[in-house]
Amino acid sequence: MRSTHRARLLAAATALLAVVTALTLGSSGNASADPEPVAGPTPQLQRDGRYLVDEKGRLVIVHGLNFVWKKAPYVPPNTPEGFTQADADWLYEHGFNGARLGVLWPGVNPTAPGVVDQSYFDKWDRVVDLMADKGIWMQFDMHQDMWHETYGGEGVPNWAMKRPAPFSLFPVLKAPFPFGYWTPEVSTVYDNFWANKNNLLDHWVTYWKQVADHYKDQPYSMGYDLINEPWAGLEWTSCILLAGCPSTYAKELQPAQNKALAGIRSVDPDNIVWYEPQQLSSGLLLPTHLKAVPGEQNLGLSWHSYCFATFAESTGIPVPLTESCKGFAKNRNNHALAQAAEMNAVPLMTEWGASDNIRALQIDAEAADTNNMGWLYWAYKYWNDPTTADTKQGLFHNDADLADVKADKLKELVRTYPQATAGTDLVYAYDSATGKFTMSYKADPSIDAPTRIFVSPITAPHGYTVTTSTGTVVKNGSYVDLTVGSAGVVKVTITPNP
Repeated sequence: MRSTHRARLLAAATALLAVVTALTLGSSGNASADPEPVAGPTPQLQRDGRYLVDEKGRLVIVHGLNFVWKKAPYVPPNTPEGFTQADADWLYEHGFNGARLGVLWPGVNPTAPGVVDQSYFDKWDRVVDLMADKGIWMQFDMHQDMWHETYGGEGVPNWAMKRPAPFSLFPVLKAPFPFGYWTPEVSTVYDNFWANKNNLLDHWVTYWKQVADHYKDQPYSMGYDLINEPWAGLEWTSCILLAGCPSTYAKELQPAQNKALAGIRSVDPDNIVWYEPQQLSSGLLLPTHLKAVPGEQNLGLSWHSYCFATFAESTGIPVPLTESCKGFAKNRNNHALAQAAEMNAVPLMTEWGASDNIRALQIDAEAADTNNMGWLYWAYKYWNDPTTADTKQGLFHNDADLADVKADKLKELVRTYPQATAGTDLVYAYDSATGKFTMSYKADPSIDAPTRIFVSPITAPHGYTVTTSTGTVVKNGSYVDLTVGSAGVVKVTITPNP
């Protein structure tokens, strides 16, 4: 599949060849001194086996963040607290090449089913354009938590909030996140959604068609995340007790996401569509049961990893069991790879972290590196998140001040890693204590672009030394371009200068 897929990608990029060559490989064979992405159209990320690949055929590893403004107007404002040009510059300087953007249903269709508020897209387009100018790959996310503000969450328009009987006869029983999911009323609301009561599932598919139609040509798209942490409904206990509730997947979660996939494919045949497993699998060692879709080659598995020991600590429970998260992280990465293979999909860890527990973050990040797993950390800023166990999820003490960063956390997240690899058989490792990075891969000389590595400026403040077994190295700030003209195994070591 890989050679066929690459041929299609390279053919699509023929019109851009002159620009790409100017950006990456000059006539002397050296990489361009400017690591900034080229202006103009660039093909989106696609799936090739278990990897994301760019239009040049390089394996892309994503290290990014979540950007979800959960309260009206459901989009970060153009203020220092929200998202500005300074934020986009900061992301690029720190090597973050991915973003999960909460383009919420109540923002797209606030007044009635299928009625688009174009001003909402305009507000998001400002953010999207800033990120695209920095070459940041974006995943568009239908984010929801506990369905609606009525229950203390967010995610659906007011017109989609209908309290079911007999619960509507009594005051709303609210519980703090995430325990509100467990209440009979909220679980019934989800069951009604999966059953398409009041055509709500159909209206959700319409929302997705409108989002996909708007962003189908966005050059830095990596597709659509259909629904954040879907809740199983009243049978949620069976997800714990009965091998991950396979019947819920077969009867509710898979058919609903298949329906959204079909809707998206009617307007966008190319971008990745990301499925999510049921919510409890984010924090418990549970199997998931998503299946391949016949004829579909561009699926993604959007999976989350929240070790229960870390979560318990964040809620104030004194459970000093962080080291137990090593086994949890290993299991969840292995399971995601197996589930993605079952789905014929590419896996991406689209949520993890949400904590100031530095050791827990280190455990997750190292497990991801071991498995070549891309990730999107939760979250960039706190943004007054109403569905959080604590206020420790963002990267800053003060959202309006980029200088007021949590330095210890940033050291674990800003990692040396291969952003784009011109070859196969990738293996890499990074030591966040010393800053040393090692990497090996099998070069593919048919890829007319360099391997690009981001080097953490936090662990290499005085520069760094690159040693390779072959090829030409060009350093430009925190970015390294390695050009190899022949096949064979390439070994790379990057060491911070004293």
